[in-house]
Amino acid sequence: MRQDYISLDKLQVYVLSRELSSIGWNIYEKLEWNIKKINGDQFIESTDSVAANVAEGYGRFHYLDKVKFYYNARGSLLESRHWFDLLSERGFINKEDKRKYLECYKKLRPALNALIGSVLKVKNP
Repeated sequence: MRQDYISLDKLQVYVLSRELSSIGWNIYEKLEWNIKKINGDQFIESTDSVAANVAEGYGRFHYLDKVKFYYNARGSLLESRHWFDLLSERGFINKEDKRKYLECYKKLRPALNALIGSVLKVKNP
């Protein structure tokens, strides 16, 4: 194994995206059944998709494959924020869960953009 290799579970973007999933699940579990079906399912699927796409991209060899999945992760992150905002506006997310989600989101978004940028920089130094 190369010395400069970072395992997936140590990659900051992946750690943050898993943290967001955990926070998202805590929010999702508290929703009534009908709200889960209307908005909650899409919220948790898009939230979980961020880490899944980071993991899949990290496992790819070619930079174009990697960046495609990282772009998908960024799209899922923005989609999860959309559903989060709707649930929040409709009064389904308590203050503490809202604070935790937004705190993690504010760290994750620039970290994901930096990861995308670093992969693209390898292509065009």
